[in-house]
Parts: sequence; C-alpha cells; structure tokens
Amino acid sequence: MKQKDQFDNLEKHTQWGIDVLEKFIKFVKERTEIELSYAKQLRNLSKKYQPKKNSKEEEEYRYTSARAFLATLNEMNDYAGQHEVISENMTSLITGELTRYVQELKQERKSHFHDGRKAQQHIETCWKQLEASKRRFERDCKEADRAQQYFEKMDADINVTKADVEKARQQAQLRHQMAEDSKAEYSSTLQKFNSEQHDHYYTHIPHIFQKIQEMEERRIVRIGESMKTFAEVDRQVIPIIGKCLDEITKAAESIDHKNDSQLVIEAFKSGFEPPGDVDFEDFTQPMKRTVSESSLSNSRADGKSEPKFGGKSKGKLWPFIKKNKGAGPEDFSNLPPEQRRKKLQQKVDELNRDIQKEMDQRDALTKMKDVYIKNPQMGDAASVDHRLAELGQNIEKLRLEVQKFEGWLAEVEGRLSMRSEARRQSGLYEAQNPSAVNSCAQDRESSPDGSYTEEQSQETEMKVPATDFDDEFDDEEPLPTIGTCKALYTFEGQNEGTISVAEGEMLYVIEEDKGDGWTRIRRNEDEEGYVPTSYVEVYLDKNAKGAMTYI
Repeated sequence: MKQKDQFDNLEKHTQWGIDVLEKFIKFVKERTEIELSYAKQLRNLSKKYQPKKNSKEEEEYRYTSARAFLATLNEMNDYAGQHEVISENMTSLITGELTRYVQELKQERKSHFHDGRKAQQHIETCWKQLEASKRRFERDCKEADRAQQYFEKMDADINVTKADVEKARQQAQLRHQMAEDSKAEYSSTLQKFNSEQHDHYYTHIPHIFQKIQEMEERRIVRIGESMKTFAEVDRQVIPIIGKCLDEITKAAESIDHKNDSQLVIEAFKSGFEPPGDVDFEDFTQPMKRTVSESSLSNSRADGKSEPKFGGKSKGKLWPFIKKNKGAGPEDFSNLPPEQRRKKLQQKVDELNRDIQKEMDQRDALTKMKDVYIKNPQMGDAASVDHRLAELGQNIEKLRLEVQKFEGWLAEVEGRLSMRSEARRQSGLYEAQNPSAVNSCAQDRESSPDGSYTEEQSQETEMKVPATDFDDEFDDEEPLPTIGTCKALYTFEGQNEGTISVAEGEMLYVIEEDKGDGWTRIRRNEDEEGYVPTSYVEVYLDKNAKGAMTYI
C-alpha cells in the first residue's frame, strides 16, 4: 500500500509538471499575440502619418524637419517588423516545440505509470497466491491432526472393530500426506514470492522510478531552455531595434534650420521691390498746385477741371483683403513675378513628364505592333494603329502646351533679368550720388510765399497746359498728378481698389509707393486705382522726385 501511495504522489507531481509546461506555453502564446498586436498598431500609426501621394503634404517633405519625421515613420515601421520577428520566433521555437514535447511527455508518463501499475498488480497477485497456499497448508495440517487424533481414539477403544481402526489409520495417513504436499507447495510458493518481491523492489520498481525521474528532469531542463530562448529571442532583435533608434537620432541630427528657412524664402519670394522711404509732408504751409499739375489737369475735357469724387478722396485700400475666387488665369499673371516664374516652371516640368509618359506608351505599342507584324498569330497589328494615332495627337497637343508655357516663362525670366540689371545700375547710381537719394525726404521745397514748385515731367509727350489750383487744399478734389508711369507688365486688377493695366500703357501717377509696394495711378477722369510698384516704371516730376524710377 505504501508503494501504491508513492505512485499516486508521483502521478500528481508529474501531472503538475505538465501543467506548468502548458501554463508556460499559454503565457508565451499570449505574449506573441501582444507582440503582433503591438506591431500592427505601430504599422498603422506609421501609415496614418505617411504623406499622401499627390497631396500638399508631399510637398512639405522637402524641408529637412519633415524628412526627418518621414524617416522616423519609416524606422518605426521597421521597428514594428522586429516585434513581428519576436512573435514568429517565439511561436516556432517555444510554443510549437513545447506543444509537441508536452504530447510526447504525456505519452511517456502514461507508459511509465502503466508499467508501474502492472508491476504492482503482479506482486499483489504473487502475494495472493502465497496467502492461498499458506491457508491451504494450514488447513491440511489441521485436518491431519484431527485425523490422527481420531485414529488414536479408535485404536484405544476396545469396542471398535479392527476394520474401523484400519480405516481411521488410513484416513490419518492420507491427511498427513496432503499436509506434506501442501507444505511443499507453500514452501515453493513462498520461495517464488520472495524472489518476485526481491525483483519487484530491487529491480522493476527502481527501474520504473528511474525512468520517471529522468522524464521529470528532462521536463525541468526543457522548460529552463525554453525560458532562455524566450530571453534570447528578444536579445536577437535588440541590435536591429538599436539601429532603428540610431537612424531616428541620425534623422533628427540631419535637420538643418538654415536650409528650411531658405526654402521658405524661396517658396514665398514675391519678386517685388521693397518700398521706398515715406516722404515728409509739410502741412504747416498751404499747398498750391504747381504749373505742371495745373497744366495736366487743365488739358482734360477741353479745359474742364477733373470731376470731384463723391465724398473725400478714397484712402489707400489694401489690395489683398479680398481673395480671388475660382481658378486664376492660365498664365498665372495674377501672381507676383517670382511666384509666377515658379508656377510656370512647375507647369512646364509637369507637361514634360506627361509627354514622356505618352512617348513611353507609344514606344511600347510600336514594339507590340512590330511583334504582331512578325508573328500575326499573336495579334492584329492594325488593332493598335488607332491608339498610336491618338497618342501622337496627345503628344503634339502637349508639346504645343509646353511651347506656350515656355514662352510665358521666357518672358517672365527676361523681365526679371531686366529688373535685376536695373537694380544693379540703381545701386551704382545711389553709391555715386548719395545726395540725390537723400533729397527724397525734401522732394517738395516750400517757397517764401508758402507755395511749392515742381518742374514739368521729363516725358514731353505727356505735357499739357496749366490751370490754377485753389489756394486751400481740398479733400474733395481728386489727387493731383505727380508724374507719369509706363506699365512693364500686364496686371489684372481683380481686387477692390486695384486697376487693370496693359503692358506698355502710359498712365498718370497720383500717389507714390508709401512703403507697401503699391502705387496709385489714374487712366482718365473715372478710372484710378493701385498697381504693384514693381509692375510699372515711374517718371516723377524732376524737381519733385529727382527723376527716380521704380522697376
């Protein structure tokens, strides 16, 4: 019974060992699921913040800071891949291997305990046989004693016949023989049992216990190795994860704030000239109209003065308060020169890419047609003619578009180069004649009688007879002309307060650029407004403005 109890204890312990293995397998499996889920979330996060193709976000990645962020997103995608590697390796090296091992362990355990139960049953059977032989020997001995006593009693009784005595003697002898046979059988059975018992306790059972012990030790070693593998799987990806983090650090260190700032400058550079200095206006003396201004105003409408605008003269309206709705003109003439040049260049590049695509398709179809001609069984060569003709027409249309935009681009670049040369010459002039530049603040000198004088414009074709102005400055009167200007570019005045001009058109200047990049001009009595200073060449009265020009 004690041995049976030990087997029961061993069965419980080995079952507990298998339960530990299965618990560890379940733990690792859940870890792999967590790793996969984490990797998936990281990939989705990286994908979520990736720039969308053909979107404004894609253009933003020309900045180093944005490219560094994009590199971080890509590295996080690789980082997620390492967690997938962890999950895959743990599944194959731990979960799969241990699951197979547990099945083998259960079979081995079942076999060992089956052998143990079988040995236990065998020794119990031998014990039962010994007990039966012992009881039989004991019974036969008792029967022999009783038969002997009965014989002796019959032999001592004088009244019993000799035949009865002989019968009793024979019965006693028979019982004695049966007792001797039982004794021999018991002795043999006892020897056999002792031998079986010795083998059982010194050979069979120790051998079974040894196998169970070895099985249990292998299980313990196996779970230890699996735990090492569990750590090693993580350790193997640490260098790669470290490399991902190093790349993120490298991307962060590659951020160039100076380069990004320069890109912003290049992207939003308008090409407009900075405004000139604000002039001093002396309101302490009454303003009288000069001869040149009177002549200019008197020449209109056959001697009639310019009509008064309703109320006070309009103040300067900022032209960009209202934004144009809808698409702009095809040639981007609504944009500042530098921005227009960039847009035109982008359009030319885009059209050239489209042409290349169409030509690639045409080349592919041409090759296909050659194959069909050489191998008619593969297809009809005439079937691609329509598509080839269509591609040819598309290419021709695109080339015409390219020529058109290249013409506009050449025009803008030519004007920008002219302006650059003019700025260079203006800089040389200012360096050589600083007094002329400094005189801008005193462009209208007061005379002793409180009036101021201006010489007539250098543009002789714009000279007109003069008339008198009122002695007092009247806000109700239109602004006087202070010079003329020539439109260098066509300008579409689509915003409130602006006026449209055509290239080469001559107009009157009624208000200088006050530092905001806009000049106020007049075409006739009813049309006046603002144009970009960089779009016109201004000829101010010689005495009033020192014949300065803005290009």
